[in-house]
Amino acid sequence: MAAALLGCLAAAAVAAEKSNEPIPCESVESIGVAEMSADGVISLRLRSLSPNPIAEGVLTYAPDDPQYEEIKRHLGGIAPGEFKPVRPWC
Repeated sequence: MAAALLGCLAAAAVAAEKSNEPIPCESVESIGVAEMSADGVISLRLRSLSPNPIAEGVLTYAPDDPQYEEIKRHLGGIAPGEFKPVRPWC
């Protein structure tokens, strides 16, 4: 997951550098959408912070994944069938 997040942040930095306008992480409300399936698997559909999509991807976390609880905390909790915006990791 760290590599994917670093990739998203690096893409955002490149986009900001090209536009000469920095994108403050704290001002970004969402970098994607999270969904929890009926079996508890969390899927994160993430995209880079640019007006033109530079990078997109899907990360999945099963309940037995070591990062599962961290992801749930970052989302502020999530229940089966629920969709939530994903805040950036600032």
